[in-house]
Amino acid sequence: MTRILADLPDEDIRWLDARAAEQGKSRAAVLRDAVATYKAHSPGGGGKGWIARGAGYWKDRADIGDGVEYQQAIREDRRPYEDI
Repeated sequence: MTRILADLPDEDIRWLDARAAEQGKSRAAVLRDAVATYKAHSPGGGGKGWIARGAGYWKDRADIGDGVEYQQAIREDRRPYEDI
């Protein structure tokens, strides 16, 4: 991890310190979170790339059943739509 030196107005430092205290984090941790959030919402910064990175993440899990079967099982106690 690289250290950086940044000049911020005193008002921004007070605000940053207040956020850090609220969250129980260091000033540096709050800044890292802010940069990560900014990067994720910037064009070319990752935005929705997490969808592509996570696609198929659980495909090989044997302990997770079929989603449609699960939905049907939890809805068995409901009356049929024809009766509504």
